[in-house]
Amino acid sequence: MLSRRRFVVGTVGTAVALGGARVAPAQPRKRLIVDSQIHMWPANTRERPWVPGTRPQLPEPFTIERVVPMIDEAGVDRVVIVPPTLEGERIDYAQEAVRRYPGRFAIMARIALDKPDRAARLATLKQELGVLGVRLNIAAEQAAWLTNGTADWFWPAAEQASIPVMFLTNGQTHLFGRIAERHPRLTLIIDHMGVSSAAVQAKKLPEMIDQSVALARYPNVSVKLSAAPLFSSEPYPFRDVTPHIRRLFEAYGPRRCYWGTDVTNSYAKATYRQRVTHFTEELPFLSEDDKDWIMGRAIVERLGWTTA
Repeated sequence: MLSRRRFVVGTVGTAVALGGARVAPAQPRKRLIVDSQIHMWPANTRERPWVPGTRPQLPEPFTIERVVPMIDEAGVDRVVIVPPTLEGERIDYAQEAVRRYPGRFAIMARIALDKPDRAARLATLKQELGVLGVRLNIAAEQAAWLTNGTADWFWPAAEQASIPVMFLTNGQTHLFGRIAERHPRLTLIIDHMGVSSAAVQAKKLPEMIDQSVALARYPNVSVKLSAAPLFSSEPYPFRDVTPHIRRLFEAYGPRRCYWGTDVTNSYAKATYRQRVTHFTEELPFLSEDDKDWIMGRAIVERLGWTTA
């Protein structure tokens, strides 16, 4: 009779002899990590000028060559590129990243809301290399476009074309309740918890969070829990922002919340890796399953981002 044997299992690399075969223990599952927003831009040159009057968030270009080692070091699998305002409507540099690193980058294109003729482009926008949707930054004089009829053409056109829309306003998030209700098949994603830089300076962060929480009643609305370091007056892990993150998480749930950095808007406040561990290690109210969704699965699903 064979003697009873005891096996110690669980250490990475340990194998168990079973029926003459050596079977390695199951490896821990790799969590998909997707940054839902990074700006990228090349230098301002005569051949490729920036939009007049615009300024970058950092004094030096934030290039593909800077981004790829940064995301590699932090274990980030994919990135959603949001071309900055200084790029205007052009997306060719973002598309260069898509070409060079297939499957790792996608793009939220920019569309001029005051130009209804862009409706024709919306109809075929997702056929353009790397494009998954549109990002709108509605601020300054553009704020009036939400109430004076200028932007009215856009919402039905985007809904008809199945174009997901990320948006940021300066205190006007509440206006999107009516848009969400009138266009229930339009995917709307609130940027940066609904908080702009101007709102932070005006100390209106709680008020802006209130507006974002109120939109959770609409199933076609979701929220990026991005740019947290920018909103904090404390060092990492930014405990003063935790209650706001938790309110949004409890309102929207893990499948409608997305981690993101917008790293260039608060570059000196945290390392890129800290922006990852802020969510994976410092928010105890999130379960491991919650983190799986928030850190990557949810945004990929919402944008329909498939890779070959």
